[in-house]
Amino acid sequence: MCSPLRRPREELDNVTWREQETWPLVSVVVPTRDRPELLRRAVQGVLDQRYPGEIECVVVFDQSEPTEIGVEPGERRRLRSVRNDRAPGLAGARNAGVLASHAELVGFCDDDDEWLPDKLRLELQAMRADPEAVMVACGIIVQYEGRAIRRLPPGRWVTHEQLLRKRLMEVNPCTIVVERSILLGPIGLVDEDIPGGYCEDWDWLLRATQVAPVLVVPQPLVRINWHTSSFFAERWQTIIRALLYLLNKHPDLGQEPAGLARVEGQIAFAHAALGQAGPARRWAGRALRRNWAERRAYVALLVSARLLRAETVLRLAHSAGRGI
Repeated sequence: MCSPLRRPREELDNVTWREQETWPLVSVVVPTRDRPELLRRAVQGVLDQRYPGEIECVVVFDQSEPTEIGVEPGERRRLRSVRNDRAPGLAGARNAGVLASHAELVGFCDDDDEWLPDKLRLELQAMRADPEAVMVACGIIVQYEGRAIRRLPPGRWVTHEQLLRKRLMEVNPCTIVVERSILLGPIGLVDEDIPGGYCEDWDWLLRATQVAPVLVVPQPLVRINWHTSSFFAERWQTIIRALLYLLNKHPDLGQEPAGLARVEGQIAFAHAALGQAGPARRWAGRALRRNWAERRAYVALLVSARLLRAETVLRLAHSAGRGI
């Protein structure tokens, strides 16, 4: 099956890595902030890839000076550290790492996640087998409170229409490898203006899939570690502002009523978690008028009526490898 590129291939920059007989250099950007033990594990997973080509691992220290990581790069591996000189936070750190990298292919790994050993090799094999693929993702294993939940993206390709309907958290940014020319060209860097950086990955994927769909390797090759110290836990007001920002930025969400209702349900839940019953019920009503089956709206109504605790909902969702 050929991928349905949204722009003619001739309009995209020429790519030379496919013409090489050898495996290409890949730059992997790892943003970090005050988590040295987790960072060491993430970097080790990148450098230990069973990938015959070279890997450049660029660690970006956010709001702190670079320090020793305690990992030896090994043969055909490079390890560099830079400071985030852009907007503080994950978005700015990722962008700083991209701009400091050198390879024609760029991947991402957060400091609390892990690449499994065959991740990069299998993704590059898949991209080489389909000359139209400009970015690739794989499945994930969500690790939460001792449980491991496998999540695979649906189908061979992830399209813009699919992401309008559903966030598809299986397409995690830590699974993505993308051609540098496409990333710095028609897609663009991560949006650093989203409040709190919340859903910056979904925003980037919405923009990316307007250029081309994401090729999928149907195997879980990245371990995503969820924990109670998540940067966004209980930051409900920031989440509300971020979702309103994204609704304004992506008017094409209106093309998919179920997808728009999902976001409205999320806003309703955030208001309910803040104890703001009136706004929670108004947003829940909007979501249900658009899609009566939107479960977040019903949950928001229960939380707003104090029949259910937001923390309980989050814990149950995370135990199933899902978010709100």
